[in-house]
Amino acid sequence: MVNIKEVAERAGVSPSTVSRALSGRVVVSPETKEKVLQAVRELNYQPNVLAKGLKEGRTKTIGLIIPNVRNLVFPAAIKGITDVAKKHGYTVILCNTDEDIETEKAHVENLRKRLVDGLIFSTATAASTHILELKEQGFPVVLMIRHLENKVDAVIVDNFKGGYEATKFLIERGYRHIAFINGTLGLDLYRQRFAGYKAALAEAGIAYNEDIVIHGTHDWEDGYRAILTILERDQQPDAVFAASDPKALGVIKAIKEKGLRVPEDIAVMGYDNLDMSELMDPPLTTMAQPFYEVGQRAAERLIKLIDCKRKPRPLIEKLPAQLLVRVSVSYGSAWAEREKGKGNNK
Repeated sequence: MVNIKEVAERAGVSPSTVSRALSGRVVVSPETKEKVLQAVRELNYQPNVLAKGLKEGRTKTIGLIIPNVRNLVFPAAIKGITDVAKKHGYTVILCNTDEDIETEKAHVENLRKRLVDGLIFSTATAASTHILELKEQGFPVVLMIRHLENKVDAVIVDNFKGGYEATKFLIERGYRHIAFINGTLGLDLYRQRFAGYKAALAEAGIAYNEDIVIHGTHDWEDGYRAILTILERDQQPDAVFAASDPKALGVIKAIKEKGLRVPEDIAVMGYDNLDMSELMDPPLTTMAQPFYEVGQRAAERLIKLIDCKRKPRPLIEKLPAQLLVRVSVSYGSAWAEREKGKGNNK
């Protein structure tokens, strides 16, 4: 490794002059700067970023901690984060936890040792006291997709409104026996989608039926098993609202294996708008989450916190989900009866 002293000797200047010339913050003569740059090129000098960070109190790196790298909600969000980071001269270090709290704490400790300037988490749960501790210490932290009430800065999607609008859409299309396949209630985002589902039912005067609601599903296989469980209860719904697109994929697979059709016998609604959703058979009606924008906003917020000399109050930014109508939802019997009634009244 070439050091700054060797560069100084090649350029015929002092090491401090090399530092000033490369920092860009102190004026040196054009001739001196060119000598330094020529020496840098000839020796292929690479500045020690860690040493520079120790001196300046910044390393221009941020840590990103996610629960599962295989989860397809993250690629777009990560792209949003890295695009903003690159724009501001930051490098992103990605860590995967597999939803293990001890693994996560170890990642945080290692990232702090590497002197990262801030952290973005998409792993928050009720057990995430270490995140609250970081916030209390004044360390820059932003949550993404998940959040901890109003205690830590976060960029999330309005899950209550998304769950409400998805269910309301199904009701408006004439469906009345709407099953709900949900994730774990330990995560606020799934509690909010469930609350939106129930609110839309109540608004329409439809009784809540716990026999067609299943919580705690994680992937397409869980969605597959969940709808089979409901069908085995002789509780065939006319529509299913799955709280994620992979769950919806499992639902569609199970419905077809039972000899039923989507949407003619059972309509299916998802939540995410992953790349797979448009490629499903039939293409999936879903609530699109703006993952790229979520990542962008999270990175922008973190960089503001890094640059901020005071401790601002936590800001929780909610972005809207957008309804995308595709073939997996048609029209239910209530809609047909309503249209029939309109015709009779003409």
